[in-house]
Amino acid sequence: MREYLEPGRFIDSDHPRVVEFAELWRGASADPLDQAVSLYFAVRDEIRYNPYSFSIDLDHLTASHALQAGESYCVPKALLLAACARHCGVPARIGLADVRNHLATPRLLEMLRSEIFAMHGYTELYLRGRWVKATPAFNRELCRAFQVAPLEFDGLHDSVFHRFNDNGELYMEYLADHGQFADLPEALFFGHLEQSYPHLFTADSPFLGGDLLAEALRMKAVDS
Repeated sequence: MREYLEPGRFIDSDHPRVVEFAELWRGASADPLDQAVSLYFAVRDEIRYNPYSFSIDLDHLTASHALQAGESYCVPKALLLAACARHCGVPARIGLADVRNHLATPRLLEMLRSEIFAMHGYTELYLRGRWVKATPAFNRELCRAFQVAPLEFDGLHDSVFHRFNDNGELYMEYLADHGQFADLPEALFFGHLEQSYPHLFTADSPFLGGDLLAEALRMKAVDS
């Protein structure tokens, strides 16, 4: 388990910013499961999900950068949960999967040219003798805007995706799992992204800044 407890390039669990955040949100319980659950909700809701924050700058993928920015997307948020867990003595690793995701806006889907989100990040935590999946990506405020219940996590059962929205309609599907890793596999990560979205890796890439929550709220206002 040593490799799942030590600091990594991206799971920088020894960074002062990560240490401070983990100590603040681990809770008063001495039970590692309770601490992991507390950290899950802190990462989920204290760091906003915004896919427009994506960057090919490697420093922007670290757990500490997600804290500094106050917003990020699924992969750095999963890395942050793993980093906080490691600081608290809970073995943790990063998982990557391709998903069909409906928690998106027309602008984002147009930019990706696909409804498939490649390299969606989740965390695996070793609790009570087994690996448990947790996905801290989508904060409560964003889920409310998209009318989908935020993902809960109890430390005992996998928490991986929003299967249905509030109307019972299919909302997210996992299509392919790329595995679990002690730290972000940089070559695999960027290689698969470039294969999935080649237009985003050209010199005149259309990837634009934006705020997913603001877009979702505008859509909700129009619908109402």
